[in-house]
Amino acid sequence: MIKEDVLKETDFPGLKLFKRGKVRDVYEFGDKLLIVSTDRISCFDVILPTCIPYKGKVLNQISRFWFDFTREIVPNHFITAEVERYPSEAQRYKEIINGRSMLVKKTKPIPIECVVRGYLSGSAWKEYQKTESISGIRLPKGLREAEKLPFPIFTPATKEEIGHDINITQEFVEKKLGKEITQEIKEISLKIYAKASLYAEAKGIIIADTKFEFGMDGDKIILIDEVLTPDSSRFWPKDGYQPGKPQPSFDKQFVRDYLESLDWDKTPPAPELPEEIVKKTAEKYLQALKMLVPDVNI
Repeated sequence: MIKEDVLKETDFPGLKLFKRGKVRDVYEFGDKLLIVSTDRISCFDVILPTCIPYKGKVLNQISRFWFDFTREIVPNHFITAEVERYPSEAQRYKEIINGRSMLVKKTKPIPIECVVRGYLSGSAWKEYQKTESISGIRLPKGLREAEKLPFPIFTPATKEEIGHDINITQEFVEKKLGKEITQEIKEISLKIYAKASLYAEAKGIIIADTKFEFGMDGDKIILIDEVLTPDSSRFWPKDGYQPGKPQPSFDKQFVRDYLESLDWDKTPPAPELPEEIVKKTAEKYLQALKMLVPDVNI
């Protein structure tokens, strides 16, 4: 594992910091944003002190692939990932941002997490056990953990800057955004999930669930943020898939499981991750990239 490849945080004199998220540092250039994917990792909405080597590059390359893959369904904010085409002030930092950044259109974000679930896992499994429904959608009785749902469902959530996103109903979103926009983002989300799931499954990955974010580019809805990454999705290996229990994954569930084994109350500060966990997690991210986009090297 090459420790020197880790980027925890950026600080670029001469560039205007727009936002520092849990994983991404975003810089502003007028009507454009430069998104830099660091190697930070967050679990239970807490940023961990330990970084995962290569993670930012993996997230950036996977999102770049899916933006291109889904553009026939919906336009997106991606402009370029070629540093030579970035504003000149940003090009000075090429050695740091190359391979882990993209220049995008600045939009007005729609404040809803558009979650699509094809399998019963995570918070949806917990909710189903109590109510046999998810976000107000009734489901058949007797479903098992990790079971494939009869059809993919749209289960939106609030987008919280601090703390957990909260599952909400489609009716709640309609009151917030109006029926027309709600229906449009729902249909787009389900179409992307359907197309991407078929592709990923052919590559050996089950996309159990994922979340999308959209923004307004004038009066047009476009896809923004990250797309179908191990951070925004549950990726399971197709080989060995067996419903009725938790599944092995390519995402940060591996880190969550480790943290769950500790006596930690899930509030800051988070514990450091041991080297073995860091190494295995990095390998999972790299494996997901290799399976989905085999012609990309980082």
